[in-house]
Amino acid sequence: MKSPERRRWSFSEIARRTSCALGTPGAFMTACAVIAVWLACGPLFHFSDTWQLLINTGTTIVTFLMVFLVQHTQNRDARALHLKMDEVLRSHDRARNRLINLERCSDGEIDQIARQFLALRERERRAEKLADELMDAS
Repeated sequence: MKSPERRRWSFSEIARRTSCALGTPGAFMTACAVIAVWLACGPLFHFSDTWQLLINTGTTIVTFLMVFLVQHTQNRDARALHLKMDEVLRSHDRARNRLINLERCSDGEIDQIARQFLALRERERRAEKLADELMDAS
């Protein structure tokens, strides 16, 4: 029996490879070809309910499975990006280390930090405007 870590890695690898493969023009063209074949078979099956059910069932199953694969891949990518940003923050002397692991803060804490950044941006805008006015006056 495989260890849970090995199983998780295998799923991650399958999800990553599947997401990469299905995000290509070739995959899109293959999907278009499947639809074209299905449409071409319509007259053969007299556009029956079974003919329609075939494409509906197939696309539903594929969509259902892809949601989980894509979500897993996005979660993994987001986690890696957050860790990289945490490392950048940690390595910069003037950065606020309390921003590290910000994605785990409550919505209220994130809103508070967002307000701080808005205030900082407003102060910078006013300082820039004042500097421009001083340059124009001289």
